[in-house]
Amino acid sequence: MEDCLGRTASLEELHHEVESLFLREFGCKPDSVVYAPGRVNIIGEHTDYNDGFVLPMALPLVTMMAGKRIESNVVNVVTGGKDVTTRLTPGSPKDICVSFPVPDPKQERRDGAQRIPDVEWANYVKGVLVNYKRLCGAFNSAIVSTVPLGGGLSSSAALEVATYTLLEQLFPIDHPVTPVEKALACQEAEHVYANVPCGIMDQFVSVMATENHLLCIDCESMRVTQVPFQNPHVVVLITNSNVRHNLGSSEYPVRRQQCEAASKAMGKRSLRLCTLEDLEAAGIEDETIKRRAHHVISENARVQQAIESLKTTDYYRLGALMNESHASLREDFAVSCPEIDLLVDIAQRQPGVYGSRITGGGFGGCTVTLVKRSHVDDLMKAIYDGYASPERRPNFYVCNASGGAAVFNTGT
Repeated sequence: MEDCLGRTASLEELHHEVESLFLREFGCKPDSVVYAPGRVNIIGEHTDYNDGFVLPMALPLVTMMAGKRIESNVVNVVTGGKDVTTRLTPGSPKDICVSFPVPDPKQERRDGAQRIPDVEWANYVKGVLVNYKRLCGAFNSAIVSTVPLGGGLSSSAALEVATYTLLEQLFPIDHPVTPVEKALACQEAEHVYANVPCGIMDQFVSVMATENHLLCIDCESMRVTQVPFQNPHVVVLITNSNVRHNLGSSEYPVRRQQCEAASKAMGKRSLRLCTLEDLEAAGIEDETIKRRAHHVISENARVQQAIESLKTTDYYRLGALMNESHASLREDFAVSCPEIDLLVDIAQRQPGVYGSRITGGGFGGCTVTLVKRSHVDDLMKAIYDGYASPERRPNFYVCNASGGAAVFNTGT
């Protein structure tokens, strides 16, 4: 089971890896190295694009980028991390270098996004360049990442925010953007260049998280509140089912449309403004639309209750809310799957577990479990024994709340 422990390399180890990759590919050292974290959502799923509340935390799993300006009109990006190159065609060599002309933002907006064919992850990079606050020039860059793809831990936002942070170093802005503006630019890149109509949560937490805190985001007002989350006896266990999903071609856009239909039926701008009483009074005949709305409305209430439970360090109450959230996502929002339900069921039955649920967009990916530190090893063994088979094995990440995007400096 030891080889199922996910990679959580230190920043120093990743720095050595990305600098070596840059030197190997481009023959010199980079000028700047930056990183941005993935995230796990403790509670508040599919509420962000409904103007609701979410409560994520940044992870020690990060995407790190090294870069250097060059005299050219081409951007060259190389990646050597297997978690990034799994987006590419199976059988690709370890080091993948993608080159594309420096994009002209005005032309891209006028003529439509000119996506890079066959190399999905490179479009996230290009999309951020187009949405950066100033015109960029050519540069070389290398990427390594420990954020697993397709696991609902926001590998895409980590790459977008890392790219923006690198551009801030290579092409400084006279009047730096606010954290909100930075996050929104990255979100726009995902909307247009990845065709994913995501909410603001992933980019916000990757930009604004602080160590030992969860980030409560009001997705309507875009206000953020740092919620203390530090207890040496409690940890977050992320379990990757290794069932992959692709939000661009999955049911994610369908769920968003269903939520919009529900709020329209209640005469409200978004489900954030609706109550369960509104839902009952609306007389929505489509039972599927009604269930989708029921999840979002009740999930918003659970986020508020979770924050109150954290204020009093009532982890039992927080865990119960996580369990309720999973049941709602499984029954009302229908974004779970048998593999995820099995992982959650095993976890919820183990000693020392406060609560467990699916996290991320759904249809596979990861679960998040709140557990006593003294019981985490036994929990991982129970999950492995109950889930692993010749066709699948879980990966585990034991995490505490980490900080947001930053420039890497020796001693970071």
